[in-house]
Amino acid sequence: MKGLRRALSKALVEIGEEIEEVVLLDADAASHTGARKFSELFPLRSFNVGISEQDLMGVAAGLASIGFIPVAVTYAMFALRAWEQIRNTIARAKLNVKIVTTHAGLSNYGDGASHQCLEDIALMRVLPNFTVVAPADPVEAYEATLSIVKSSNPFYLRLERDVNDPIYHSDPNFKVGEPIVLVDGEDALIMGYGSILKEALIASRVLRKAHNISAGVVDFHTLKPFNSNFVRKAANGVNVIVTVEEHNKIGGLGSAVAETLATNSNRPALGIIAVDDRFGESSRSLIPLRRQMGLSSEAIVNKVVSLLEGDAR
Repeated sequence: MKGLRRALSKALVEIGEEIEEVVLLDADAASHTGARKFSELFPLRSFNVGISEQDLMGVAAGLASIGFIPVAVTYAMFALRAWEQIRNTIARAKLNVKIVTTHAGLSNYGDGASHQCLEDIALMRVLPNFTVVAPADPVEAYEATLSIVKSSNPFYLRLERDVNDPIYHSDPNFKVGEPIVLVDGEDALIMGYGSILKEALIASRVLRKAHNISAGVVDFHTLKPFNSNFVRKAANGVNVIVTVEEHNKIGGLGSAVAETLATNSNRPALGIIAVDDRFGESSRSLIPLRRQMGLSSEAIVNKVVSLLEGDAR
């Protein structure tokens, strides 16, 4: 299945066909997010509120309060314009609203910092009652989208702009809250989410071939509820854990792992690879921008090697 937004479109249509209570809300961006097909097939269950994300969340909350299952779709950066409404009208009331965002991380590389989103995991992870999931590729995105209607809790699904390079070639057996081990490792463990996991897989191969280091890779797709037990168990079996994410270093997966391991008496060395407390920038393509931000397989390899050698920097 090619393209995250195509995967989203397919899953939304299937959900709509199965559950009549599902309605779609859009902030005038359906042609850019993957929501258009649903709107075409179910026009009476589709609502465009215009360029007003506060209204998007407020209307979604109202519809949820009378028994509908609203799916609010917009860019990740634009969704944060309505964080107050998300907090006060959705999270506090524990309403069954599904927020699906696209263009997360640096994936909207051409439009620069104003349209890139490196803060959303931190802002959504802190909200009580929310489930927060960030798939790695189109196959997982399809399964994750289908999962949003399996609970009545508020749900935040984080998708990037376009990811065509697959990590999964078959059903990953996706389950909310259960990380997926992609590669087993004895010396180190690399944890991440989103399409940056491709760099983690490359790093794992380089570490084995060039450094004789066995480095596992874990798809930590669910940021909330956070599976602390998985992290603690994993920490007992390796010397180094490195997290990698296309997000600010503050408040993301690295922070969650650090919070978990802080109470462990015997804990492995921890390295966090993320955007170092800065905004994004415009670029002609994604890979050079990632490298500029320190997100690459080389950076992961160097971090693992240095931590295993005892350099905590």
